[in-house]
Amino acid sequence: MRRERPEFLADNPLYTKRFAAFVGRRCRVSTIKDVANELKLDWHAVKELDKQYMRAQLARAGKPAPRVIGIDEIAIRKGHTYRIVVSDLERRRPIWFGGSDRSEASTALFYDWLGRKKSQGIRLAVMDMWKPFRKVTAARAPKAAILFDKFHVMRHLGEALDAVRKSEYARLCGRQRRYIKGQKYTLLSRRENLSLDGRQALKALLKANRRLNVAYVLKESFGQLWDYKREAWARRFFDNWRAGLRWQRLKSYQKFAAMIDRHWDGIAVYCRSENKVSLGFVEGLNGKIRVLQRRAYGLRDEDYLRLKILTCMLPEL
Repeated sequence: MRRERPEFLADNPLYTKRFAAFVGRRCRVSTIKDVANELKLDWHAVKELDKQYMRAQLARAGKPAPRVIGIDEIAIRKGHTYRIVVSDLERRRPIWFGGSDRSEASTALFYDWLGRKKSQGIRLAVMDMWKPFRKVTAARAPKAAILFDKFHVMRHLGEALDAVRKSEYARLCGRQRRYIKGQKYTLLSRRENLSLDGRQALKALLKANRRLNVAYVLKESFGQLWDYKREAWARRFFDNWRAGLRWQRLKSYQKFAAMIDRHWDGIAVYCRSENKVSLGFVEGLNGKIRVLQRRAYGLRDEDYLRLKILTCMLPEL
């Protein structure tokens, strides 16, 4: 006698596929604990049904063949424990999560998974200036132009501005410090993102400190670099911007300018019209991942986190 398994049953024979899909959809917006309490189910049962749902999502999406990718790392716990996330920037979805750190060996695992033929089809790779990402991509996807992500570049410039803030705070004393104290994020935020009180505090700070005013204006103007459509114009803008540092005694800005000069090829790539991809997607994905990590606080199942990341941009089943 042979016992047949009905098609409508989920991997867990106590539940149907339809119910498993319902649980999976609820887990997209709620924690496992909340869904378990709502449906009067065991916590482990909800988690397994959610994993089944996400695997079905990935199976429906199929294995990608990306032409434009974004490579970034995320910290999964304290102590510099990193994993690499690769996204398809044209389809706007993460496609790979893995590695044991952000080394060359871990980066190579993505290209091993993708395969040599599909790796050869990548025409553009967006990343930060981390050398292992660049080195492995150049070797495994030789047809891909390497573009440095605007948001990572601007983060370096923000760090340079914060170094100026710290040096000014150390230089001043007494009441002269009052405009600077507690204004780190006011200074580093974009003006349009500040509240009315924040804008007033920023105005008072820039009026009170000339060096911070100059550093802030230089930081805000640098974003214009990504608006140019020809490399020659972009280079002329950068050279003029760098020349403006000459008499300002801003050592952190000089270091930043030297870094940009060394990595110029990976910035100039964006001037070509075919490379005007949405650079904000990777940054937005990072924010979404941080939300997923907070929702799964204390959960040690890395495979569950991987599934959550890979399916966070996929449509519901």
